[in-house]
Amino acid sequence: MEFLFEVLIQYGGELLLQLLFETAAEAGLHSMAETFQRPKNPLIATIGFAFWGLVAGGISLLLLPHSPIADPQWRRINLIVTPIVAAGAMAVIGYVRRRKGSRLVRLDRFGYAYVFALVMALVRYRWAG
Repeated sequence: MEFLFEVLIQYGGELLLQLLFETAAEAGLHSMAETFQRPKNPLIATIGFAFWGLVAGGISLLLLPHSPIADPQWRRINLIVTPIVAAGAMAVIGYVRRRKGSRLVRLDRFGYAYVFALVMALVRYRWAG
């Protein structure tokens, strides 16, 4: 039971960190939505979200320099699971916004949110040992 609790706390911490950064990025994009009226190239947007994931990963290292997950095998599993869960959460937020008739930004879609979260997770995996 103690092991299960430890694993849930470790994954929960990493997931919460990614969700906080993605939510902050989404809030920032929504506040600037009118400045992005012209549709952008999806490839350039994907590269941009990868860059912002890199920046978010770097900032997260300043705030939490050590990963709460110590076991290397669990860290690799976290590298796969956490970006999928975080991107799924952002897609759900996008779905709710769409139903309410709110303006969507690209981070409200699974693919762009996944790129952001994956790059952030890669940065944390590499340097938050």
